[in-house]
Amino acid sequence: MFIIVGLGNPSSRYEGTRHNIGFDVIDRISEEYHIPVDTRKHRALIGKGVIDGTKVILAKPQTFMNLSGESVRELVDYYKIDEENELIVVYDDISLDVGKIRIRKKGSAGGHNGIKNIIAHLGHDVFMRVKVGVGEKPKGYDLADYVLGHFSKEEREAMDEACENAVQAVSMAGRGEVDEAMNRFNRKG
Repeated sequence: MFIIVGLGNPSSRYEGTRHNIGFDVIDRISEEYHIPVDTRKHRALIGKGVIDGTKVILAKPQTFMNLSGESVRELVDYYKIDEENELIVVYDDISLDVGKIRIRKKGSAGGHNGIKNIIAHLGHDVFMRVKVGVGEKPKGYDLADYVLGHFSKEEREAMDEACENAVQAVSMAGRGEVDEAMNRFNRKG
């Protein structure tokens, strides 16, 4: 079983923002694999289903970004998964160009408060993540304002492709093809 968590902020106010790209990817997975994400449990909206023969829990924490670890900890404990091998977290990354994705098996929070909170609640940084590039904040912009801002029309097209790539990466990971996903999606350029 895999738990696939997309990070974001609850409420319609944050829909379509850079910081909610994790929710967008979960919505894509939900749509593609017909897994409704509509049950409130473990401080998240969750859905249970199957992707390529593997049982999955899709989750969108409803704790707000900076407290995402509270929900993730509950999910990991309740479903008794090995978070080092069966947890995938999808989130925005300002150090990646718009539309790029990067898969990692472990690592620091890189300044992302949601990941920082997950690491604090798990007690380690060894879990798979799919980072979706939302672009570097322009000079003079406040970081919070930037990540809570919306994409331009051109950026939105690149983000649609990134979401599709993230869905494929998650599917590959669930089949045990993490290294293949990294080779395919972590390329430069």
